[in-house]
Amino acid sequence: MKKLLLLLLTAVCLNYIQAPVFADVHTHGEHKEKVDYKKYGRIATAVVKEDYPEEEVVDYQYAGRRMISEYEVIDTFIFQVKEDGKDLTVLVKVTHRLDDSKFLNLTVEEQERK
Repeated sequence: MKKLLLLLLTAVCLNYIQAPVFADVHTHGEHKEKVDYKKYGRIATAVVKEDYPEEEVVDYQYAGRRMISEYEVIDTFIFQVKEDGKDLTVLVKVTHRLDDSKFLNLTVEEQERK
């Protein structure tokens, strides 16, 4: 658990160190969403690797964003993991605020094995 918290803290801190420079004000929103996608994708990947340390992550996909309030969204990531030779689908849902980029919640769900 300490490792996971350290990984999450490191990912968040590294994101704040890298300050992007915007050449065009009109692309700010698009760039911001891409930065969010990358930031929370790195967190989701770290969590899956921590939860399945001996397993192979076969595929990773961003499933999209869902608005849950004016300022809060859920970004969903789908991972295909090989566990004991069988395919396992793992969903990682990251809830965060758009107005201040603060991380709120993360859930990991395993789906039925194929």
